[in-house]
Amino acid sequence: MTTFADLGLSPKVLDAVEAAGYTIPTPIQAGAIPHALQRKDVLGIAQTGTGKTASFVLPMLTLLEQGRARARMPRTLILEPTRELAAQVEENFVKYGKNHRLNVALLIGGVSFDDQLRKLERGADVLIATPGRLLDHFERGKLLLSAVDILVIDEADRMLDMGFIPDIERICKLIPFTRQTLFFSATMPPEITKLTEQFLHSPVRIEVAKAATTAKTVEQKLVKSGKKDWEKRAILRDLIRAEADGLKNAIIFCNRKKDVSELFRSLVKHEFDAGALHGDMDQRARTTMLANFKDNKLKILVASDVAARGLDIPDVSHVFNFDVPIHSEDYVHRIGRTGRAGRSGKAFTLVTQADVKYLSSIEKLIGEDISWYDGDLSTLPVSSEPDEAPRRGRGGRDKPAPKRRRNEGRERERPQSEIDIIAAAEKSKDIEVEVQDDQPVIHTAEKPNKAAIKAENEQRRARPAPARSERTEPRRDHRRDRDDMGTAPIGFGDEIPAFMLIDTKI
Repeated sequence: MTTFADLGLSPKVLDAVEAAGYTIPTPIQAGAIPHALQRKDVLGIAQTGTGKTASFVLPMLTLLEQGRARARMPRTLILEPTRELAAQVEENFVKYGKNHRLNVALLIGGVSFDDQLRKLERGADVLIATPGRLLDHFERGKLLLSAVDILVIDEADRMLDMGFIPDIERICKLIPFTRQTLFFSATMPPEITKLTEQFLHSPVRIEVAKAATTAKTVEQKLVKSGKKDWEKRAILRDLIRAEADGLKNAIIFCNRKKDVSELFRSLVKHEFDAGALHGDMDQRARTTMLANFKDNKLKILVASDVAARGLDIPDVSHVFNFDVPIHSEDYVHRIGRTGRAGRSGKAFTLVTQADVKYLSSIEKLIGEDISWYDGDLSTLPVSSEPDEAPRRGRGGRDKPAPKRRRNEGRERERPQSEIDIIAAAEKSKDIEVEVQDDQPVIHTAEKPNKAAIKAENEQRRARPAPARSERTEPRRDHRRDRDDMGTAPIGFGDEIPAFMLIDTKI
């Protein structure tokens, strides 16, 4: 049986590993560490929870024992898709590097630039960063990447799938061509493999498990649910109560950040010990929430997919998918939060009729059919609340029906009775009604044409202007009416102010 001592790690690293309580490496660690120590590019594929992080942390610690970093010129670079993963890798360097005097810098969003800059100026042996914050420091002229010897891209499929391809390509061009590159991921679809060809040079491919497979220690179940959110929340609460005896802690995944907040408030309202974690939270709140869950201060964590990738929470007993993930690869990562390190775990997924196509994609990806918890969707009872129930506003009054389109229901809107026709005609000046054989007949008055209007205007202009005394209406000062009013008076007209009639002395 292979041990860590057989992999070629340094005595300092081996001492830290033994102090952490590990003696036998996982398959991905046994396969990747020897090649990484030989300065070869590595493409590691293994299901989540198999120790991929230690597969690059341990050899990097051994290789960094010689040499020293210079200011603003890190020796190694590790790229992570999320802040939580970056912080977790930093914790691994602290745990396994306790016998080393290495400077580790963490560049993530939500933290002061000044604090990060001070770490860079001291010289970073290990730089752990998210792509966005790394490029921010580089564009400010506070970072040089010309001295990077080892590049690690962790959760490679997620990095490339989240739209980081342009940033990664730019970063790779800033790093020396002779670098060593390590790729680690749980899934590696063919299209992603093609993208890695431009980053790795003759890599050693290590695949210790079938791509996109789930751990055998996780019991997976599907739970039927209606499409309404209130129905799903009620079913979820019943599941949590039913699993109360074996539920130590649980992560509930939602597809949208809005649903995370709503579900969190609902669980708290029903007196569940719950917390929330999603990307819109500030970094301090995210770190505190995650730490409380790890320390068992929280029993339930409602989270988005930000918590689905690589988080090292070793003893999660249950995972609930409140929403079926749209991307089938995310299902593998979500349920991989439980059943880690040989422990058993349970994963429940709530499924509605609209989720059938996503479920089929998941089962095709993992290569197996997931069993139902209590009957499939065909046994789903009819909802007690009708789908088209009237919406209620304040005071219990029904909200007005939505406006219909212009042509929708036109026949129903036309008057159908004699009274309606006559009433409609009375409101319009262009409609006349004639009763023939006890039936109303509508005649539309013809509008005068333009020629008749023009002739009438010319005839009106030819009329003589009325005398001033005959005018009863006040004069309108409109340019278009002056022809009808005659010549405009000069000065004040007949009404001269009295002060202008006083004799003046010259």
